[in-house]
Amino acid sequence: MSPWAWFGIWGIIAIAPIIHAWFRRTPISLAIGASLMMAYLFQATIEWTVDLNLYFQGALVPAVVFEQEHLHRLISAAWLHADLFHLLGNVLVIILVGVPLEQRLGRGRFLAIYLIGVLGGNIGWSLANWDSWVFCIGASGAAFGLLGCYLACWPRDEIEFPLILIRRWPVAWIALLKFALEIMQYPTSTSNVAHLAHITGFFACYVLAKPIARGGLVPIGTIDGGPSSKGGQDAQHKAMKSRMRDVSTDPWNGELTGPALRTLNRLREEGDELETRQAWLEQLSEQAPCPVCGADLMTLEMGGNTVLRCTVERSHLEWP
Repeated sequence: MSPWAWFGIWGIIAIAPIIHAWFRRTPISLAIGASLMMAYLFQATIEWTVDLNLYFQGALVPAVVFEQEHLHRLISAAWLHADLFHLLGNVLVIILVGVPLEQRLGRGRFLAIYLIGVLGGNIGWSLANWDSWVFCIGASGAAFGLLGCYLACWPRDEIEFPLILIRRWPVAWIALLKFALEIMQYPTSTSNVAHLAHITGFFACYVLAKPIARGGLVPIGTIDGGPSSKGGQDAQHKAMKSRMRDVSTDPWNGELTGPALRTLNRLREEGDELETRQAWLEQLSEQAPCPVCGADLMTLEMGGNTVLRCTVERSHLEWP
């Protein structure tokens, strides 16, 4: 089997947990952690069994990375790691910072921030070392990007983190200390650690965090102790309720009768809570047809709110 075929299999293994989590609506942060570990396990296995190093197919190589056939390296390099300790160090940060951050941002916005961290770190490193043929790998730029986003949007949250001791620390302390250490080490470092990738990943996410976080699950700057506390859960619930759409008018224009009409009226009377609205909409989807084509309806969760959609053509109905 050719090296590129092995690389393709590796890519499928890497992306599978993220796709699964997206469609099952489970946390993307945990899926990325699983993705990184599964990718490394396969990487290590084929290095041992078929003597193939995937660095040649997927690692970041600044001298060629901006050529069309090598652009994939800007992403794939973040799923390759030098050894188990390199992997676990990144996964630890991604899980400890990523899980509470995703509870603030929401799944889609979290994934966008993560990829911005990947690209910010790798592009920054490549531009600074544009003629280098030395491989660069690892998810550290993305890990630092999560800290940059958290610092920009919810700096007073407290999260569990191994900073001197494993305990709850303010995000601002964690992020600024980690960033300051990278700034101090970068000019004089002689190690193979890509400190500049950490810095540029952090900076890219810090700059773009607020435009992306605006409209997320929890308003920017919310002070409630962090998403793992009751206050954080209440803030998230309140933010989702604030985006509930009006149900006083409906696309059937008064044509519903019988059980469907009774359900619609109950929805209007009692659908001011997320869970109650979801229950009535699910019942209405079983009783009412699409007002355009008469097809069956289904319910879909969008940003924590439930909507009705036509099963045949999305443009026919998306209500409320």
